[in-house]
Amino acid sequence: MENEVKNIVTDERIDRYLDITARALAKIKIAAPERSFNRRLADSFMEMAQAYYSDAKHFRETGDLVTAFAAVNYAHGWLDCGARIGLFDVGGDDRLFTLYE
Repeated sequence: MENEVKNIVTDERIDRYLDITARALAKIKIAAPERSFNRRLADSFMEMAQAYYSDAKHFRETGDLVTAFAAVNYAHGWLDCGARIGLFDVGGDDRLFTLYE
């Protein structure tokens, strides 16, 4: 790893990011009450994250690693944002998510 080139999206790198985001998706629980406006926001954030994650897997399968890398980062960004503003309960996991405190 010491000599690893940092500006190239490799199969291993994209697979690592896809795995991290898959684990984050599996961990999230919606925190907002069912009939609240925030629940609609949480559902929308999840839909966006899942759509970008699905796109990332598709691009990975077709060999477009750069677009896959962009899509998986967008997916995780939606998850991080939802966790940080309290739409998602992530059990205090500050390794998979960027929490406020």
